[in-house]
Amino acid sequence: MTVQSVIDDLAKRPGTGEVIPVIDPATEEQITEFRDAGPQAVNEAVARAKATYQSGAWTDLPARQRAKVLWRLADLIDEHAAEFAELESLDAGMPPAQAEMIVSTCAEFYRYYAGWCTKLNGSSYQVQMEGGVNSTYANMHAYTVKEPYGVVGLIYPWNGPLFNACAKVAPALAAGCSSVVKPAEETPLSAVLLERLIAQAGVPEGVTNFVIGYGATAGAAITAHPDVEKVAFTGSTDVGKEIMRNSADNLKKVTLELGGKSPVLIYEDADLDMAIMMAAMGIFVHSGQGCVCGSRIFVQRSVYERVVAGIAMIGENLVLGGPKDEGAMISPLVSAKQLERVMGYIDQGRKDGVEVVSGGYRVDRKGYFVKPTVLTNVDPATSRLYREEIFGPVVTILPFDDDDEAVAMANDTSYGLAATAWTTNLARAHNLGKRLQAGTVTLNCQLVFDHNVPFGGYKQSGMGHEFGYEGIDGYLKTKSIWAAL
Repeated sequence: MTVQSVIDDLAKRPGTGEVIPVIDPATEEQITEFRDAGPQAVNEAVARAKATYQSGAWTDLPARQRAKVLWRLADLIDEHAAEFAELESLDAGMPPAQAEMIVSTCAEFYRYYAGWCTKLNGSSYQVQMEGGVNSTYANMHAYTVKEPYGVVGLIYPWNGPLFNACAKVAPALAAGCSSVVKPAEETPLSAVLLERLIAQAGVPEGVTNFVIGYGATAGAAITAHPDVEKVAFTGSTDVGKEIMRNSADNLKKVTLELGGKSPVLIYEDADLDMAIMMAAMGIFVHSGQGCVCGSRIFVQRSVYERVVAGIAMIGENLVLGGPKDEGAMISPLVSAKQLERVMGYIDQGRKDGVEVVSGGYRVDRKGYFVKPTVLTNVDPATSRLYREEIFGPVVTILPFDDDDEAVAMANDTSYGLAATAWTTNLARAHNLGKRLQAGTVTLNCQLVFDHNVPFGGYKQSGMGHEFGYEGIDGYLKTKSIWAAL
């Protein structure tokens, strides 16, 4: 399997909608194009998924057999890691080292959830209630069983295509679900290779069905389809709200991993060299195109100037480039649309009187590159770039004096995906862990991940969890069974 054969296969996929170009964000050149799959393709994919679920082709396989298939799939992903990394680099503009690091985690999703296949147990209960309706029966037993939802829709974004695909497909398969999977139209290449390997690993035909198209066509058709019982979506909060509206007619269950405006608190007693480096990389990596990127930094006043200068210096010295640029550390934005969005926030900030300490401009070269940008003198009450998710290499830095002020500023947002605190005072650190309103709080570390640790958001950053047991439990229904003995 070559990268070129994957590109050719994408171009040959049937579709009924408009032609969608796939653009290399590092060069602005077209890689290939394909036709939007459209609602009819979704209807056909849902029908296949429903048929396989009802037949038990996958669900009724013994759990150990499903686990073996998932393990084979993990091995196949490892075997094709080089192709996946090249596809992710080409499609999303990632530097090769970043793509290789991300791909290395993807196979482990299948190994991790393969282990859960044989451990999806319910619970038994000793019935406590006496009298009333229970008095009719001399002896009673109650227990629960876990059952897969059936047909699920899996919709994932462009900022980490293969990672987000595997984070959803692996637990859905382990739970016994059949699925309809939609990658982002901007970055569909790795989905074509993953689809091939899923079949090669032994997942029955029709269990996992990829449809590639726009969110407004294929995505909307998945979320509104009456035979789709659950949708798992990663993306923007606005689209997450639309998915909830589309899911209302049949009360579809949803897992939503949405946007963030994550705060980073840096105290004067922190290891400042480490905090400055990690805070900078925590917003500039992948050009800020990550839901957990720390886009609001708050610094204790006594070290404020040092931290601002340090983060600005790192941003100035990071090498921007695409997959073929030697030494590149920071990728381009994914599309011309995203470039326009990010620059729009920066330009509006200038009009509002924000101070641009460093960056703040499009790099003069081919590709959708924006120089890492550090902003101060921001009004938290009125500034859009402070309150809204930008999804670019743009950070605001403000000072604080004490814990209460820092926590109040950090929590003053409609988002609640992640938060970070840097301090060597362990009592303070753990108190901040409790007070910060976010689904994930990191203390003296940033950008950490483990397949076993659940991930989800507070407030408008989503609902439900991915990763860990919570990640597979989201694809399972709980049934209570009562028996009179």
